[in-house]
Amino acid sequence: MLKVDKKIPLYILWYMNTTILLKTDKTLKDEASRVAKELGVPLTTVVNAYLRQFVRDRRISLSIEPTPNIAKLTLWESISKEAHKEMKTAKRYTNADDLIADLKLL
Repeated sequence: MLKVDKKIPLYILWYMNTTILLKTDKTLKDEASRVAKELGVPLTTVVNAYLRQFVRDRRISLSIEPTPNIAKLTLWESISKEAHKEMKTAKRYTNADDLIADLKLL
């Protein structure tokens, strides 16, 4: 007879054929769980999707492009607005000699 761990719900054992136990940084796991929850999917679904992609593509594809968080986006937006305001009052030049002359004064 199959021994069942009482900590694992039966529907998981019925649905899945195996369990993977992996070690990872607790903070990383907690952040990944939080993001998965925000997206409305269990972390297990995310891991299984990555495993399926790995098997299908036979390669590891990792993105190293950072995605800005809300605080950075807000900061960039305020800097952009400030720069846009200054563009309205900035001195304009009609030739390079005048610009170079002003730069030499700095």
